[in-house]
Amino acid sequence: MESLYRRPLPSGQVAFAEPEGRRMFNDALAAGTLESFFPLISQFHTQAEPEFCGLGSLVMALNALGIDPGRMWRGPWRWFSEELLDCCMPLDSVRKHGVTLEELACLARCNGAQVVLQRAADHGVEAFRSELIRVSSTQGTSVMVIGYARGALGQTGSGHFSPLGGYHAQKDAALVLDVARFKYPPHWTAVEDLHRAMLPIDPVTGRSRGWLVLSRGEQRSSLVHFIGCKEGVGVGALLVKLVTDTRDALAQERPLALEAVLRIVLREARFEKLAEAFFLRAAQSDEHEALRLRLLQSLRETPAFAWAQRLTENPAECLAVWLLCVPQSAFAAVSESLRHEIDVLRDAASLAPELEAEVLNVRAQFRYLTDHALETSSAACGPGGCPKP
Repeated sequence: MESLYRRPLPSGQVAFAEPEGRRMFNDALAAGTLESFFPLISQFHTQAEPEFCGLGSLVMALNALGIDPGRMWRGPWRWFSEELLDCCMPLDSVRKHGVTLEELACLARCNGAQVVLQRAADHGVEAFRSELIRVSSTQGTSVMVIGYARGALGQTGSGHFSPLGGYHAQKDAALVLDVARFKYPPHWTAVEDLHRAMLPIDPVTGRSRGWLVLSRGEQRSSLVHFIGCKEGVGVGALLVKLVTDTRDALAQERPLALEAVLRIVLREARFEKLAEAFFLRAAQSDEHEALRLRLLQSLRETPAFAWAQRLTENPAECLAVWLLCVPQSAFAAVSESLRHEIDVLRDAASLAPELEAEVLNVRAQFRYLTDHALETSSAACGPGGCPKP
């Protein structure tokens, strides 16, 4: 096999270590728009696999933000590496296909970060520049990661992710801390060019690329998460199918009571598939185990658990989580009065604090993975049911 050693940067992109790149660094440092550089450079990381640019960028970001994974990396040390990003989709699938912007947002959320996702097609270059300046001028509280098409920058390759380390006002350029250091060095690139490189459609999602702003969340890394089926199907595709099947069944059968609604929801959950995708992270300390036990006890005291136990013969914990977290769009065809009863059953504020945090976290993961697919498949659900996506 032919081997490669790095690539030359296209014209107009300035390597960080070159004299001009250093002058730009000094200018930005004096202007106060390199605040995100220092925590990121302290954690600069080369992606571990050719398709791990998203995971490598997220490892840098989570460690730069000082988020404790709550799980061991090596020996007694807790530290983020790619193999600890074990939610939202199987790592074997990432090795083959990489991740989308939505999947990266899901990964960030379930590992303890707050996430804001923006698409270049929805937000112009002014909005991108403004957010870049804000993040670059704020001391260590947030990090920006962009997803872009390398070809639009004249670089080789296709979709890629990298964190941004700063902004140079006079050149209107961003410092790209490319996690594929074996290919391109950190470099300064014009903001307009970067925004243009985020506009091409991602063939996987059918939407433009964009950027994530990550900050340290109040929540810890999620104990409850979904990863995908044994055959490698990502959890996003599984969730969309389960939700649309549930929505169609409710539209066609038109249940008139809460019990009938829940029976359909639990039936359409396809427990054998759902259980393959559902995980409760293993305990790694006495404190962690105590939290797991409190979480399970809180779950078993909910009405959702009681319904799951009463209406199915399958283990009720997984199905109770599904009842609490299934996207709201699954109930599109249910009457207003029944939706109110469902809302009461699923009210996160009524749950024990540790369970409320997990439910809100899982709902956020689901939202990142399913919103677009469910939006594009949604329509008024008539007596004949809802159209398939």
